[in-house]
Amino acid sequence: MNHSDRRNFIKKTTIAGLGLGLAGSASGIYENTDKKKGKRVGMIGLDTGHSVAFTKALNDPSAGDKYGGYKVVAAYPKGTDDIEEWKNRIPEFTEEVKSQGVEIVNSIEEMLKEIDVVLLSCIDGNKHLEQALPVLKAGKPLFIDKPFAASLSDAYSIVEAAKHYNVPMFSSSSLRYIDGAKEIAEGTIGKVIGAEAYSPAHIEEHHPDLFWYGVHGVEILFTIMGTGCKSVKRTFTENTDFVVGVWEDNRIGSYRGIREGKGSYGGTVFGEDGISVLGKYQGYTPLLEKITEFFNTGIPPVSSNETLEIFAFMQAAEESKQQGGISIDIESVVQKAKTAASKNRIT
Repeated sequence: MNHSDRRNFIKKTTIAGLGLGLAGSASGIYENTDKKKGKRVGMIGLDTGHSVAFTKALNDPSAGDKYGGYKVVAAYPKGTDDIEEWKNRIPEFTEEVKSQGVEIVNSIEEMLKEIDVVLLSCIDGNKHLEQALPVLKAGKPLFIDKPFAASLSDAYSIVEAAKHYNVPMFSSSSLRYIDGAKEIAEGTIGKVIGAEAYSPAHIEEHHPDLFWYGVHGVEILFTIMGTGCKSVKRTFTENTDFVVGVWEDNRIGSYRGIREGKGSYGGTVFGEDGISVLGKYQGYTPLLEKITEFFNTGIPPVSSNETLEIFAFMQAAEESKQQGGISIDIESVVQKAKTAASKNRIT
């Protein structure tokens, strides 16, 4: 799937995945957004279709109490500096978000004065540490869209900043909520012995390979397998990635990244009592429900430790590729990232 395919996929899921009709933005139903204090959402980065999809869903009057009354009321549009395809779409996405009753502001600091919680939707993980710090310093609960960061050291720095300022924060792909994953995690096929997950795996030059898009399929894998991966080995070709992880209890989980042919999301799970094939991707609705529940409770539905391990898995896969496909110990990449992160002073 190339960049054009990715753009088409985002457009389709914006409409189909959320069940929103085209009449929504055209009819002006998003005007007069409720700005009830305590429920005011600020958005950072209007360089992705996610920003439009999230805003349409949250600000749709017909949603009722589905999202706990949270509404996007202010947005800072600037996002990526380097990814031209998405940087060039900021004006388009800004107008779409603005048409839904959202105030467009000139800085993150200005936005923070008007909101209670933050959705960081910038498509460029390289910007996330820089963008997250003022939010955390201001004490605003924060959701960070994928990719959480563009380096493992930045990922550790964001988590440490959240701890330092004692601010609730989490990140998750919407693919965590693919049909069947919750039931398997609750034991429908007994103990999970292993799993195979797959997703599109487009590569973007400013991110480690899997950080950019493969993260969605890797998140499926960790949703099923849980944490505890100790080593990673990657086979890379122009059109396919195949990454095998060995967990501490000798369970094996694998990820297949697709760059040719039909691109989709899913997986097969091997359990003590059965084998199960994961169901359909459900769009953004389940994720938004978890985000707004998190804003309400301050309790992250995904731990920072799991998010860090997901990114350590992908960083180990990157190093395996660079070293000819050898097995990489995850602890080695974690220690290097922690050392690099320790140089980022939090003030």
